[in-house]
Amino acid sequence: MKLNLVMLAAMTAAGLVACGGDNTPVAVTPPATPAIPEGTTVTLALLETTDIHANVMSYNYYSLAEDTSLGLERTASLVKAARAENPNNLLLDDGDTIQGTLLGDLQAVTKPIACTDTLAVHKVMNFMKYDGGGFGNHEFNYGLPYLSQVTNTDFGIPGVSKPSGTCGAPAFPLVLTNVTGVASGKPIVQPYTLLPRTFSATKPDGSKLDVKMNIGIMSFVPPQILEWDQKNLAGKVAVTGVQEAAKQYVPEMRSKGADLVVALSHGGLDPSAYSPKMENGSYHLTTTGIDALLIGHSHLIFPKGKETGAAALDPSFAAFPASANIDAINGFVNGVPTVMAQSWGRRLGIIKLTLAYTNGKWVVQPAKTTVESRGFKYTDGTTNIAADSSVAPLVATEHAATIAYAKQPLGVTTDFEMSSYFALAGDVSAIQLVNQAQLAYVKNFIATSTDATIASYKSIPVISCSAPFKAGRNGPTDFTDVAPGASSAAPVGLQVRNPGDLYLYSNNNLQAVKIKGSDLKNWLEASAKQFGQIDPAKTSEQDLVPSYSTIYNYDVFYAENNALTYQIDVTKPVGSRIVNLTYNGKAVADGDDFIVATNDYRAGGGGAVPGIDGSKTIIKSPDANQTVVSNYLSAQGAATGKVTLANNGSARSWSFVKVATAGPVILRSAPGHLAVAQGSGLAAVTAEGALDASGFAKYTIDLSK
Repeated sequence: MKLNLVMLAAMTAAGLVACGGDNTPVAVTPPATPAIPEGTTVTLALLETTDIHANVMSYNYYSLAEDTSLGLERTASLVKAARAENPNNLLLDDGDTIQGTLLGDLQAVTKPIACTDTLAVHKVMNFMKYDGGGFGNHEFNYGLPYLSQVTNTDFGIPGVSKPSGTCGAPAFPLVLTNVTGVASGKPIVQPYTLLPRTFSATKPDGSKLDVKMNIGIMSFVPPQILEWDQKNLAGKVAVTGVQEAAKQYVPEMRSKGADLVVALSHGGLDPSAYSPKMENGSYHLTTTGIDALLIGHSHLIFPKGKETGAAALDPSFAAFPASANIDAINGFVNGVPTVMAQSWGRRLGIIKLTLAYTNGKWVVQPAKTTVESRGFKYTDGTTNIAADSSVAPLVATEHAATIAYAKQPLGVTTDFEMSSYFALAGDVSAIQLVNQAQLAYVKNFIATSTDATIASYKSIPVISCSAPFKAGRNGPTDFTDVAPGASSAAPVGLQVRNPGDLYLYSNNNLQAVKIKGSDLKNWLEASAKQFGQIDPAKTSEQDLVPSYSTIYNYDVFYAENNALTYQIDVTKPVGSRIVNLTYNGKAVADGDDFIVATNDYRAGGGGAVPGIDGSKTIIKSPDANQTVVSNYLSAQGAATGKVTLANNGSARSWSFVKVATAGPVILRSAPGHLAVAQGSGLAAVTAEGALDASGFAKYTIDLSK
């Protein structure tokens, strides 16, 4: 493959590393370094961003409103401050950078940028002078040709070609360690690079000395990209387990002069037994000889925030067994300093390493190393950092174009507000339309199919499932809220931005699976894992949904005329919560047949639903779920001009088994929306309480109602 020309120029100028014709880095003799006294120390800050998801501005294109809780324009201010504190520094990105907002979709799909242009997010990253970056799973959502263009990289994959010439791209090296081309067997991007830097060091006598160091970086993506983006990647790339890839390249990096090895791993922490297929295998990289670990994908904060009033650790971290050797307060995993900077630019990871020159090499001093996931309010827990004023002018044209695109009308009105504030308490106003659109698509696909096998499914009930994708995963501003204030007396016109609010992931394609009643029960049990187990006798506060980190796996099912109903007993353990599962008033039997309209992520095994692993897929649609929703809304507009609460937002398929509790049960959601719950008829939501450390309001849930 041809190396990104900007990357090559930078490395060649440094006189250290170039890339061979097979995309394998080769060593170049580094410049001579003056003798370094034993015991000399260097303090080096590794700065991390992760899961930016095209959130360049502090702005929500779905609500057309400023959102000061996110955005790379504010992260840039965090970076400036951290660099001022730490003159020796490297700024690195952990992937999931180019997709996630209407801005990303506009530049990739609606009005694809030309080769001569640079993505808005990359423009800002270039301005911020990143030192290096990796890839995430969402980098592949728009397809390999697009990714090839916007990174200015020839992947060496037959049938995937980069436009001729030099395309706009990151002005810093990108690496990807565990993805190879199927045809070539070689990495599609350089698997690592060595960054030669000169840092200020301190001799044992306290005097200063400039020293040259080579920082090696590598990057890993989840093996599940082959399932999640099968339509883009099947037959083109292969993925190696993170541990196997690291063990291959870490020794090679050391042999070529790496003084420090940093892993950029787009995966969370899972201390269970290692498997090459692990989605969150970062934990197992700590045994491969790396010096520091920058992680992402889970959109969580690790270690616990150090600012005043910092949020509690996510329950998934707090529950780690002591034997896992994970220090979630100080940020060490098996003794390796580790950081995760949440998502959407809301935090900056800072690993402040102290290295001592010992026996001819640089050695990390854990006792003198600190780790921080720094948020916008890090100074006092209250004051929000201002945006870097230099960023907005860089992307003003793209920002304005995205807003104009978001405002385009769909030609349909609504008489109800579609929100996900209380989706976990039973409100389906932001979910039912998605399910109706998916269900109608699959029923029509089967009815009009000329394929004999597909046609034979006409008598099987079609149901649909979708999740409240925007329901608190990324903080109290991360909720769907379409057409607030809409009513029969004052209907609201829907716009292009609204389907993306209802169905966040533009890369998902609609698929359908044929399952049995036993599969449906298992699927519902997997969804019900989102709830904590409530002890009715407990007098202290209990959180109904302890973590929103995997809210995208909370599938809500729907059938026409609300024919499918079920209940969830949150007093029972995981796997034993679904009761009273009926279809058309009859208990669902294990052998009953159903066809479920869903997305390619879930149909292919995403979310680890038992039995749903790609083997039951019967329809692979070329259409994106988001497009299906948009087209359905437009069709409703053409037919009646409107969607209504009675027909499209009030069919609640599920409810809680009623139980009285001795103490309070709370649901964390965005503050100020008790009226939405009451207006939706959610009798169980009885009061709005105080804010927690993350800014969520604690709503009282009466499970006896």
